[in-house]
Amino acid sequence: MVKTEADSNVITEHQRDDKPRPYQCTVCDKRFTRKDSLTRHRERHTGKNLYLCTQCEKRFTSYSSLYYHMNIHSGKYKCTECGKCCNSSQNLATHRRSHSGEKPFECTVCSKRFTLAGNLVVHSRIHSGEKPYKCHACDKTFSQSAHLKTHIRVHTGDKPYKCLLCNKCFTRSSELQLHKRCVHSNRRPYHCPYCGKLFKINIKLKLHVRIHTDAKPYSCRHCSDCFRTVDQLKRHLLKSHNEGTWFTCNICQQQFVVN
Repeated sequence: MVKTEADSNVITEHQRDDKPRPYQCTVCDKRFTRKDSLTRHRERHTGKNLYLCTQCEKRFTSYSSLYYHMNIHSGKYKCTECGKCCNSSQNLATHRRSHSGEKPFECTVCSKRFTLAGNLVVHSRIHSGEKPYKCHACDKTFSQSAHLKTHIRVHTGDKPYKCLLCNKCFTRSSELQLHKRCVHSNRRPYHCPYCGKLFKINIKLKLHVRIHTDAKPYSCRHCSDCFRTVDQLKRHLLKSHNEGTWFTCNICQQQFVVN
């Protein structure tokens, strides 16, 4: 079986060989032939990003990750169709599949197809329930090492993604991108097909469309009432069935229901 490890959305496959690997990581059980390789690997589990890109201020857990990242700024591996710059020739070849629609790797259980072999391996864990990556602080397990890496920041408090406009920091890159779109941009790329109203993020559009379709996917387990959003369901459970408690933000005084 081939083991895969995801690092910042890049999945690398490690082929088995006959070399002795006496140095073992106590967090994820991965083994190494050299002690210094194990030491560098352990940095991934600390939640610390030690290597800084001087052009975009993104941080990395290893020098090799930073080295490949710099190819993005140099434009060495640039897609001729959309202009996107990748960090390696392999990732550029994979990216080109987004234009061709090629998905050569198929799941034998549900027939879902993937552009990457590593993504297929990760997907197969849904069917097997395998979660090989374990948090050393709370014993929570994950199906992907990238998810473990992000989770560890809960314990370390590390927020490596910084907004260059307001200096606010975030745990995930996706949180930073959402912040920039909602706070620092006026772009509203998502439009309602029913009334034409524009939205900054897709989830807001999805919630809005339910007004037109009258979709109410969240049902109460105590009665027949249904709701458009989880928050509406939580408020109903508190008011009608005495489930949950009110939480008031001490900064903006907005109220939330906590179950």
